[in-house]
Amino acid sequence: MDIIEKLKNEFSLKLWQVQNAVKLIDDGNTIPFIARYRKEMTGSLDDQVLRELYERLIYLRNLDETRQKIKTAIEEQEALTDELALKIDMAQTLTELDDLYRPFKKKRRTRATVAKEKGLSPLADLLYEQRADLPDPYVIAKEYINPGLGVETCEDAICGAKDIIAEMISDDADIRRRMRFVCMAHGILTTKANKEDMGVYEMYSDYSEALSKIPSHRILAINRGEKEEYLKVSVDFDKEKAMYIIAKNHIKEGSSSTSIVKDAAEDSYQRLIFPSIEREIRNELTEKSDNSAIKVFSVNLKQLLMQPPVRNSVTLGLDPGYRTGCKVAVVDETGKVLDTGVIYPAPPHNKVDEAKNIISQMIKKHNVKTVAIGNGTASHETEVFVSDLISEQNLNVYYMVVSEAGASVYSASKLAAEEFPEYDVSLRSAVSIARRLQDPLAELVKIDPKAIGVGQYQHDMPQNQLSEALGGVVESCVNSVGVELNSASVSLLSHVAGVGNALAKNIVAYRDENGAFSSRTELKKVAKLGPKAFEQCAGFLRIADADNSLDSTGVHPESYKVAKDLLKICDYTEKDISGGVSGLSEKVEHKGISLVADELGIGVPTLNDIIDELEKPGRDPRDELPAPLLRKDILSIDDLKPGMELTGTVRNVIDFGAFVDIGVHQDGLVHISKITNKFIKHPSEVLKVGDIVKVWVLSCDTVKKRISLTMKKDDI
Repeated sequence: MDIIEKLKNEFSLKLWQVQNAVKLIDDGNTIPFIARYRKEMTGSLDDQVLRELYERLIYLRNLDETRQKIKTAIEEQEALTDELALKIDMAQTLTELDDLYRPFKKKRRTRATVAKEKGLSPLADLLYEQRADLPDPYVIAKEYINPGLGVETCEDAICGAKDIIAEMISDDADIRRRMRFVCMAHGILTTKANKEDMGVYEMYSDYSEALSKIPSHRILAINRGEKEEYLKVSVDFDKEKAMYIIAKNHIKEGSSSTSIVKDAAEDSYQRLIFPSIEREIRNELTEKSDNSAIKVFSVNLKQLLMQPPVRNSVTLGLDPGYRTGCKVAVVDETGKVLDTGVIYPAPPHNKVDEAKNIISQMIKKHNVKTVAIGNGTASHETEVFVSDLISEQNLNVYYMVVSEAGASVYSASKLAAEEFPEYDVSLRSAVSIARRLQDPLAELVKIDPKAIGVGQYQHDMPQNQLSEALGGVVESCVNSVGVELNSASVSLLSHVAGVGNALAKNIVAYRDENGAFSSRTELKKVAKLGPKAFEQCAGFLRIADADNSLDSTGVHPESYKVAKDLLKICDYTEKDISGGVSGLSEKVEHKGISLVADELGIGVPTLNDIIDELEKPGRDPRDELPAPLLRKDILSIDDLKPGMELTGTVRNVIDFGAFVDIGVHQDGLVHISKITNKFIKHPSEVLKVGDIVKVWVLSCDTVKKRISLTMKKDDI
């Protein structure tokens, strides 16, 4: 297989793009580095395409490796024909290769192997030929009676021959491929109740849906129900279709042995082929569903991590609770802890006045501007408390309910203990909640992405695959934003291209020992940070007040000379960088961007990136997004009425809709059919986590705490 050619066709790219991308990957370059600083070589492929190309490259190389192993193994058995070798070379998936290799695998002891040990292979071959001139099979079978080998009668011999024929038919790769295709196209997935009380799986008590149409979220729900022993799951397929497929390849009419081969074919289908095909199809559906769910999780995680920070705001974080109270932490504009405490405004204590006095004093003492409230236990009561306090005392303070998913995981971690040895677990959680509002990315990178909870069925996913995908998302976000070298935590630094956890610790250790970095080149003094690591990471690390102004930008050190030459060509100096080189793009446009790029000896994409960085040094792509929705007042679920118009924040996007925070503690669901008037395959085509949207209440069940919303005003 020509892997490069295949990738070119699959991704609709030019040959040179794929060749260069693969070479860059093989040379040890990271995806963020390739996407940002090698645009001319790849034709400006973004990091998502590069990651998909890399994953496919690994799969195809593994496929080729498996292909060679199979050919070698069959060759050793002296069974590799030109026809079989061609089929192996043409196989496009690991499943196809497995089908072709099946007849040559060392099998566990089967009915067929037992029959072969009894010397019945020649009989099986003779009967399978189904010659028109074949005498009565039972006459032939007499020759194979051998009591010493356990063949007592003609019937014993015929039964053993059938077992051999059944396995031979089962090993037919063409039959399996065709059967798999037809079953996927026409088969039905059926579920039956396995318990009296079905709970959340009630709809699947007696359910069926075409394999070709069933959506991924239902596959995952059914799989979970089966795993929890609520459901019995099976695939229904028309046996007549199956037997027709087998007959076309293996049955010849007009022979005395035809009926025997038909019996063997039916046994092969029911005992060997269909159970195997059923497993393979369900595995394939699960794999596709897992991939779909991981993709949704990845998209949601990216949107959450890229939420705009609430800058330059002293923030008070509240980690709500009932019996143990509500933990409080105040952090300054940089996230440094200024104050902590515990209040008890919720049941069973109900010390509301005392709590108001404590929080009011903290707000005034530290000039708090924003309050971040965790959305867990007692969140609603805490939100009511904060809203009442702001209203009663006319405070110029806004609040936002923040997802606290994973906060408890972080606060109990070794990392949190190292960061805040003086605080207990609950107070660390309050600090984390405050910082999540200030800078979601910097805080959330400290937590395993799987614990953040912006997907569905994440605990049912293949965990390595999920971790790899989400790790790629975190890496992409961190590098697209850039990292301040002199203040970044080990967690944040570890996601910078080319760094990793060990080097991140070395960077912080160097910083602690020698003070703040004064230049990017000083990174080369960090233990074990060699030339390759420096090349990969340097452009993504920023130094705010560096001696060299370019160190505060996303311009890579390898392009510093080019950047300085560009400034000179356009009559600017390096001193102009700190405040942003206003009008640079217009001057370059006037001179002709292609001419300027040629003069500088670089490509137009790199020139455009350098211009952007010089005009807005240290720019943060998150600042271009809508600001988070901050509130002063609160609604109760009892206040909601059908037709009510509200503004909310999208908290999670899943296959069948999106959950929207409308300020009543319980998120409302906008079903996919209620998102837009045009047809969409997935909610993510229209919505993403963090979007501020206008919605209308369709219905509200206060008992079950279910809120149904629509984004289509026509529904009201």
